[in-house]
Amino acid sequence: MFGYRVPSPDQAMLISGGRRGQGGAPFRVVTGHGKFVLPVFRKVRFLTLAMCEAEVVETCVTKQGIALTARAVIAFKVGNDTESIVNAGQRFLSEQDQMAVLTGRIFAGHLRAIIGSMTVEEIVTERQKLATEVLDTSKAEMAKIGLIVDSFQIQSIDDGDTGYIEAMSAPHKAAIQRQAQIAQAQATQAASEAQQEAARQQAEYARQTAVVQARYNAEVDRAQAEAAQAGPLAQAHAQQEVLAAQTELAQRAAALREEQLVAEVVKPAEAEAERIKVLATAEAERMRIQAAAAASYDRVALDRMVIDQLPQIVKEASAGLQGANVNVLNGADGLGEIAAGLVGQGLTILDSVRQNLGNPAQRGTAGAGGSANGSSDDPRPGSGKTIAIQ
Repeated sequence: MFGYRVPSPDQAMLISGGRRGQGGAPFRVVTGHGKFVLPVFRKVRFLTLAMCEAEVVETCVTKQGIALTARAVIAFKVGNDTESIVNAGQRFLSEQDQMAVLTGRIFAGHLRAIIGSMTVEEIVTERQKLATEVLDTSKAEMAKIGLIVDSFQIQSIDDGDTGYIEAMSAPHKAAIQRQAQIAQAQATQAASEAQQEAARQQAEYARQTAVVQARYNAEVDRAQAEAAQAGPLAQAHAQQEVLAAQTELAQRAAALREEQLVAEVVKPAEAEAERIKVLATAEAERMRIQAAAAASYDRVALDRMVIDQLPQIVKEASAGLQGANVNVLNGADGLGEIAAGLVGQGLTILDSVRQNLGNPAQRGTAGAGGSANGSSDDPRPGSGKTIAIQ
């Protein structure tokens, strides 16, 4: 559109002519938006707000009088506020390249001043402190010309041919070299130990592998031997089973033969012996019965003979009472007792006679005894014995 101007994002548009700008500035500042500008009556210029760079290479003398060459880099730009833009526009709008030159000179002066108050050791060991002090002392001057510093970095510090920094760093280098050697020795030792451990592990692995291989070979050999012996073992086992079967068959045949012998020889012999034993027993029993019968017959005959002679015996016994003095005290009862006693004596005599007749040895003894008793108890007449019956 005719007369409408828009600045870039990294530019500030300065409009001069017409009414003044803010704070009595000779121009108005426009950033971030467009503005309608009357042609002929207004004039528009643009001031960069982009980042600029300035390099400083300055020879400085330290507090110890040693010359050092310092190399630094400054990153700066025009401030974004209206005041900074106005200050920078009034100073650098026609020659914006002079901003880097002027900035380098300002920092070079402050750098010489700060290094002059420090020793080489402080500068080398506290480089960040040096940069901070230079940056702090230059801020006020940079703000006056509308510039702000984003970064200040000291790239290098060189003492030229004096060798001071080299000498100063020698102990540190030696210590570093010593530490490096120690580290190298430790690394070498660690590497050697690692190699030895690896060798031990390899040897152990080889040993284990050999053991496993030997076991595997032994198992293979054993399996092959068992396989080789399987046929003979099976044949021997079969022969053993055949022998066992033959032995069992022979035992059964022997048992059967034994049973046959028992049935053919022993049983008939036992039957014959039993028959003979039964016959002998029967014969003996017959003879015993005959003997018992004969003895019984003789006893019956003897008893019959004694019975036949019993009246005579009683008669003889009664004859013995003749001439005896018999006093009957109880009357008829006493007479009955006498008769009963006579009968009892007759029976006793009869039994004695029977025993004597049955045993000849006893007959002699009884005869002798009878004569003895007859001398004392003889009831015959003239014996002088008196019988009293109460």
